Amino acid sequence: MTTIRRFCCNDLLRYASVNLDHLTETFNMSFYMTYLARWPDYFHVAEGPGNQIMGYIMGKVEGQGESWHGHVTAVTVAPEYRRQQLAKKLMNLLEDISDNIDKAYFVDLFVRASNAPAIKMYDKLGYVIYRRVLRYYSGEEDGLDMRKALSRDVEKKSIIPLKRPVTPDELEYD
Repeated sequence: MTTIRRFCCNDLLRYASVNLDHLTETFNMSFYMTYLARWPDYFHVAEGPGNQIMGYIMGKVEGQGESWHGHVTAVTVAPEYRRQQLAKKLMNLLEDISDNIDKAYFVDLFVRASNAPAIKMYDKLGYVIYRRVLRYYSGEEDGLDMRKALSRDVEKKSIIPLKRPVTPDELEYD
């Protein structure tokens, strides 16, 4: 049986095995602590029998006006727990919080352009490619900015794809 609950400080000592996938970004401890302190509603863990961490999602809410949105900073599931729809459950949780609590217009995320399995999963979850970000990952690999409109964006303006790629310095950070 799987339990999804808020991430807590002790989990920072237990999640390393989930981050072994070469496609999963691993951040420094202060980065995780900042998210935990500032956006606790957006940081959840999937825990299995024996308190084994199966996966987690970390995100935030940011922007202004019609750019007010939920952002998925990281979502990952340990290889041995994949294909159980854990990522889908974690994504749905973040989307619900963004939509119903924070009244965001959309949820966005960045994914490596080469990560076909993740892109396929996000597509199945209703995300569209909004724009390509040239050399987003370590100045080498392009990233895709994918978005899903939420109920507040009635006209779905937030997901109309840009016609040209952008560079990382063109991105807005709040």
